[in-house]
Amino acid sequence: MTYVVTENCIACKYTDCVEVCPVDCFYEGENFLVIHPDECIDCGVCEPECPADAIRPDTEPDMAKWVEFNRKYAERWPVITQKKDMLPGAQEMDGKPGKMAMFSEAPGEGS
Repeated sequence: MTYVVTENCIACKYTDCVEVCPVDCFYEGENFLVIHPDECIDCGVCEPECPADAIRPDTEPDMAKWVEFNRKYAERWPVITQKKDMLPGAQEMDGKPGKMAMFSEAPGEGS
């Protein structure tokens, strides 16, 4: 099992989860975070830390696409290990439908 970041992270990018990760398996894009599924140790400490409820276990239905999505961008983006400010307007974007249209492939700064 692994945990993955799903669509609701887009345009929010809360980083509370990265501080609790014991193996530093989060990677930062411009407006999204991902978890490298091959580095995740399945501890689950990140899941309750996400204010947007965007972190899910891969055992839930339809998660295979998110596992591959997370893997793809974890291999392209820099690792993030420290909490940063959420994106401007994150609270308003939390839970909005159709956020994939806002997804950016650009890497973040990492830390």
